[in-house]
Amino acid sequence: MTEPIVNFPDPIEVLSHMPALVMGPHHGTILTPDGEVAEYNIKELEQLVRNQTFLVCNHVAVSRRLGNISFRPFDILEVFAFIRPTEFCLPLPFGLAKALNISHIGGSPEQDALIILQSAQRLFQDLTSPDYIFPEGVVANAQTMAEAGWLWGPLILGAMGQNTKGQDDQVWNHLPEWEEGAPVPAAGFDPVGEPESLSRLHDLLGPGAEERQSQKDYTALITKAFAPPENHDEPNLILAEAGTGIGKTLGYIAPASLWAEKNGGTVWLATYTKNLQRQLDQELSRLYPDPKIKREKIVIRKGRENYLCLLNLQELSQGAALAQGRILLGLVSRWARYSRDGDMIGGDFPAWLGEFFGNSRLAQLTDRRGECVYSACAHYRKCFIEKNQRKAKTADLVIANHALVMVQSGARIGDPDLPNRYVFDEGHHLFDAADSAFSAHLTGQEGLELRRWIRGAEETSRRSKGLKSRLEDLIIDDDEARKALEHIITAARCLPAEGWHGRIIDNNAFGPAEKLLELVRRQIFARHQGSDQYHSLETPADHPVDGLLAAAETLCSAFNDLARPLKKLSALLLKKLDDETADLDSSTRARLDSVSRTLMRRADILTEGWIPMLNSLKGDKNENFVDWFELNRIQGREVDAGIYRHWIDPSLPFAEIVLKPAHGVVITSATLRDRTIDAHNNDPDNIDIAKSLDVEWHAAEVRTGGAHMINTPRRQSLKSPFNYAEQSRIFIVNDMNKGSLDQLAAAYRELIMASGGGTLGIFTAISRLRGVHQRIVNHMEQHNIPFFAQHVDPINVSTLIDIFREVENSCLLGTDAVRDGVDVPGQSLRLCVFDRVPWPRPTILHKARRERFGKQTYDDLITRLRLKQAYGRLIRSAADKGVFVMLDGAMPSRLLNAFPEDVIIERIGLAEAIQKTKAFLTEKFVEE
Repeated sequence: MTEPIVNFPDPIEVLSHMPALVMGPHHGTILTPDGEVAEYNIKELEQLVRNQTFLVCNHVAVSRRLGNISFRPFDILEVFAFIRPTEFCLPLPFGLAKALNISHIGGSPEQDALIILQSAQRLFQDLTSPDYIFPEGVVANAQTMAEAGWLWGPLILGAMGQNTKGQDDQVWNHLPEWEEGAPVPAAGFDPVGEPESLSRLHDLLGPGAEERQSQKDYTALITKAFAPPENHDEPNLILAEAGTGIGKTLGYIAPASLWAEKNGGTVWLATYTKNLQRQLDQELSRLYPDPKIKREKIVIRKGRENYLCLLNLQELSQGAALAQGRILLGLVSRWARYSRDGDMIGGDFPAWLGEFFGNSRLAQLTDRRGECVYSACAHYRKCFIEKNQRKAKTADLVIANHALVMVQSGARIGDPDLPNRYVFDEGHHLFDAADSAFSAHLTGQEGLELRRWIRGAEETSRRSKGLKSRLEDLIIDDDEARKALEHIITAARCLPAEGWHGRIIDNNAFGPAEKLLELVRRQIFARHQGSDQYHSLETPADHPVDGLLAAAETLCSAFNDLARPLKKLSALLLKKLDDETADLDSSTRARLDSVSRTLMRRADILTEGWIPMLNSLKGDKNENFVDWFELNRIQGREVDAGIYRHWIDPSLPFAEIVLKPAHGVVITSATLRDRTIDAHNNDPDNIDIAKSLDVEWHAAEVRTGGAHMINTPRRQSLKSPFNYAEQSRIFIVNDMNKGSLDQLAAAYRELIMASGGGTLGIFTAISRLRGVHQRIVNHMEQHNIPFFAQHVDPINVSTLIDIFREVENSCLLGTDAVRDGVDVPGQSLRLCVFDRVPWPRPTILHKARRERFGKQTYDDLITRLRLKQAYGRLIRSAADKGVFVMLDGAMPSRLLNAFPEDVIIERIGLAEAIQKTKAFLTEKFVEE
């Protein structure tokens, strides 16, 4: 162990001699504290920087551009995370300037280097100020991190000037405990009237706000979902398409919040993206401007795997040997003291720390393997997850994601405490969310996870609590239960063990599950055509190779042997809960109930998922599902293999499990309908309006579960108030060789220059994205255009989108995740460029759905929705103007009705598209 540091340097003195280094793709700038500035190319910097000390911003990106040479980077972002835990900061000099209120003019490398120098001074001024608001644990955490080799540690200790002996850096000792409350009574059934909803909307908008009739109409529509239900299994279901600019967020918050207040109930507001969750949280500050009241009324709920587990933090802190791991734990401890809710994924935790220290390290701090011991945990009454779940029971509004709603509804079927009022925003994603939530995967990683959950760590290098350690104290006096537990632990040996992947590659499988996976992998390679060694591979689960059916039969028998004691132990725990009702304290009761549910859920994975999948290999097919074999790769590296089963129509289980038990449901989006009547090429006088409306809404009902309800949902579409004909243009480039990366890169380069930045480039293949980035990044650097790319920059997608939103004239290249997550009003996004028509990938799953839902009609539906979503990113306010460019001349005319009816669409050559883009966007700036 490193010797404790006792002589602490003066940070001001050290920083006064430390230069700042800023790296571009091909050049770097060094600025000294006394103002000397110099620019060097990469080769020169490799010599200058080696083994030297520099202030940097994002050492991962800097090191990558320097070829990972050895030097001493004092990363300003790390000390920001330490001194200002829970505060938001983009991982750029611009982000530091904004977070620390430092003047930022332009975005030159010299200016960025100056910001880094000034940020270091400002942060240490904060730290030593008598008004510093994050003082607890500073000295203790800095001491621990300094001993691990953290470069900033001695400087922080020097600034504090304190003796660290006896200081406590164990954050779990300093967090408040939650208190148990009385059971929450059932919600009432008082309806919400239209006048009171409109009055609440008026209050939310505030004095002097523009009143929009379309927003009032939307609010009146949503209010109808909060009437009392009339029939069993028939909620008040509303499909509401609200064009961009309607103001739907406040439109549904108004009646939802009123219903919760009047009835003492909770409304769940579910989204697909984290960005919208954050936006909702911000909007709700209008309703509850007092932060204390807002914390009581509003809760953000996510799956357990999103939250810091204090027991994991403690165990890792006591056992961490590697310096990087100990430094990360120190930063996490600093954050945990002040976090709003312990959410490490999308909450107030700095997401870029995952790129700095490794996302796998962060994953070890959350409850990803179902290891929770509930009330047996020493930190149970301080647990972020337990605290969050309890707050959600008494909150007025709960913000969640689609997946959590579906998973908890599936796991708690028939539970009277489940929510029964929902608003699903981003409703066009419900089909995809249900596809994921209700699927079953019998793979090596899934099997290994179940084995770890049951047997715990079987290698000393791994840390994992098994079922016995989590359960033994509950059944110490129950011989039958202990016997069932031992049967479970023994039967779990059928599952894949550590190192399974290497063994199946070497044809050296151990146990029935590994043997099956070995044969599945063999069939995938035997049936695959081509020499693709980068992407995932799949093949139909038909006509199995020799030996596979026998292996499936053996594994099926082993799964039955495992499922029986799982169900028996679950029943015994429930019996104990009933027999000892008078003697059990509330925490033990909750623990017995939770463990019993978990055991049954794990048994159901076997009996309702994996065993039927194995039986289907013998020809026992279920027409509701599609099965296939898949070898999963990430960036060319094999990570998993197995059998996959998905619903052909996942809206069916969504309707049965989520919609029918509810009392009122709103499904809303700007893109619910599919306008199949081509207004760009047909005479409106010849269109049967009633028939076309039914066709348009049919796709929405199919993809949201509405088609599986007895009565037709209430449906309404409200048109966007924006003037798309004046505010936007669409150009389809028809003279490019789309197979040429050089031509594609040149098109992106010149279009970006024509718009002066503010460009979102959307790609249908990662390889093309990387190829274009490589060809034009130097040009962007030379013209001082901030240029970022998913799958290239070591920054997560949500942070990249934040950067794109905030950094003036920046450009972002990305794939589907970027298209769906961007909500960027104003000048930050004025040009959207697609490399190709975004057809759905021709996977086995898509083939099955294509057959069910209309072949080409289904292909067109998916593609139109993607185009509609991407185009919708451009115009977010009445002042916006934007250009949408498709670099694929093969774009069919039948897809053009994805766009607003009055928008101007032109098929032109690339040179003309570049000229018209520049002219249209320049015209905007002149008008302003």
